[in-house]
Amino acid sequence: MSQQALDLRTSIQLVRRHKLLVSVVIAGGMLAGGGYATVRPPQLTSTALVVLPQSAAQGAAAANANGAPDPYTATQEVVAGSNDVLLSALPNVRPAMSLTELRQEIQVGSLTPYVISITAQSKMAADAEATANAVANSYIHYIGSSRSPVGRLTAQLLEPATSAAGPTKLKQLIIYVVLGAVSGVLIALVLALAIGRRDRRLRERDEIADAIGVPVLVSVAADSPSDAAGWTKLLQEYDPGAVDGWRVHKALHQLGLIGVNAAEARAASGSSLTVLTLASDKNALALGPQLAVFAASLGVKTALVLGPQQDTNATAMLRAACAAPTTPQRSRHLQVSVIDNEHGGQQPDAALTVRVAVVDGQAPKVADSMHATVTVLGVSSGAATAGQLARVAASAAADGRDITGILVSDPDPADSTTGRLPQVARPGQPKMPTRMTGTGTEAR
Repeated sequence: MSQQALDLRTSIQLVRRHKLLVSVVIAGGMLAGGGYATVRPPQLTSTALVVLPQSAAQGAAAANANGAPDPYTATQEVVAGSNDVLLSALPNVRPAMSLTELRQEIQVGSLTPYVISITAQSKMAADAEATANAVANSYIHYIGSSRSPVGRLTAQLLEPATSAAGPTKLKQLIIYVVLGAVSGVLIALVLALAIGRRDRRLRERDEIADAIGVPVLVSVAADSPSDAAGWTKLLQEYDPGAVDGWRVHKALHQLGLIGVNAAEARAASGSSLTVLTLASDKNALALGPQLAVFAASLGVKTALVLGPQQDTNATAMLRAACAAPTTPQRSRHLQVSVIDNEHGGQQPDAALTVRVAVVDGQAPKVADSMHATVTVLGVSSGAATAGQLARVAASAAADGRDITGILVSDPDPADSTTGRLPQVARPGQPKMPTRMTGTGTEAR
């Protein structure tokens, strides 16, 4: 995947493959947004208006008419937010706060050259109203006293702060949850694309086939039992369904192990199949047993053999199920055996023998008892890299086992490829010169 261009289709596939990560990150963003809205409730604002003497404001209006700045109004805004005004208002503000905090909670502006607005904010409506009125009254008293730096002015409270405006807690909660979800989506997309670009595991059938130059014979759903009871149930009751059953039947026929129909299938004799899987690929381990159970359901006398493995932990539960006594529910055409001897011991009496071989992806080695007429590689979508598959193929070739085909378990639903390698076209024969008649004038 790291070598592919990151187009829209590939990006959508990467996001779909990491849908769990995307869901978790989006949910985390929503929770973070909701938590922030709870810890930081919405700020409500309330405004008190103070009207200044008209005579003082007329000069400012004339100055503005000539395009000059309004020094009068600007000065009054500075006075309204001065330390003297705010210190006098502190005893009446709610809740109690310091001068620095009060300065952060209020905003002084002007609606007209003779109307000053004082806006306060708080988490509670009553507190915002009380703070705005306290600063407005302190400003009126200050500019009307002898301490006023602009001379004594008679100002009045034009409109007290009687109502507070702002988003409700529910509205802010919704806003922050939505913002958290949007942020989560963006973060999740970046993470999914970054992880997908670094992921070298093969998911598409064409990628898997190209890795070792061997075609994909069949892709089916595979069970992944976690205990001996689950494996026992698979050996007794596995039913691939009509679609997967036909695919498996066709693959076994292509390998020359069974006939094209049930009658011919029973006539198969002395064939053997080794299914190689990686120890790290838990789902693909079921491919061999599923093939054996299916062949037995066709009436083929089939033997499932589990021999010495590189990773005994990977096959421990399957070995326990195979070593258990035969149950009445198991097909009479299926026999199961476990071989601990490296050289295999006595060969099973069956028309078709399916051998399960689990190898290490880093240093694969198959026991001698796992030799068979046909060798295939079983792999799950997104479970192995090209390097791992190549090492398994090279090891098999070194032991004289050519991998005939690949079985893919649990294919990616978004995979539209087939894994069928195209046949190499024969080079065209050079075109021989052709004598043309009747195109020239005969020499006399």
